[in-house]
Amino acid sequence: MKLDVNVLRYLSKDDFRVLTAVEMGQKNHEIVPMQLVDSISGLKHGGAFRCLKTLLQHKLVHHEGHKYDGYRLTYMGYDFLAIKTLLARGHISGVGRQIGVGKESDIFEVTNDAGEVFALKLHRLGRTSFRDVKSKRDYLGNRSSYSWLYLSRLAALKEFAFMKVCSPTV
Repeated sequence: MKLDVNVLRYLSKDDFRVLTAVEMGQKNHEIVPMQLVDSISGLKHGGAFRCLKTLLQHKLVHHEGHKYDGYRLTYMGYDFLAIKTLLARGHISGVGRQIGVGKESDIFEVTNDAGEVFALKLHRLGRTSFRDVKSKRDYLGNRSSYSWLYLSRLAALKEFAFMKVCSPTV
């Protein structure tokens, strides 16, 4: 699925609260039940369900209803949370075109308020060509269970730490 940042304009604060609630719920659940999303988001009168419909429409969450009824975050949903955080902190002000695709990440052009152009790397561990990451990388330590979103986050944190050592201006 291609990242469409124009959707970001049409998502409300409540939509992001629900998206964040799904992310928080995935710390302990592979599939987050609706009741947990509702309680974490704190929205009243079915607001979480309405927001989940919007998020499903834009493919930011995925509904699982086969064995266990609930929701999980997609890579695009995780990307939107990251972009929203970078926007809120003032690190970026716009997202441009995709400038690269690799086996473990997608790279986009981004700009800040001063007009400087940077590269934004969005990790994608778990693609079909890169499934053996557990044995080849030390992201997990002693954990036996994991999600690809969590591994992508760990990979990004580790890469950022290395970049910080190499260049203090990062």
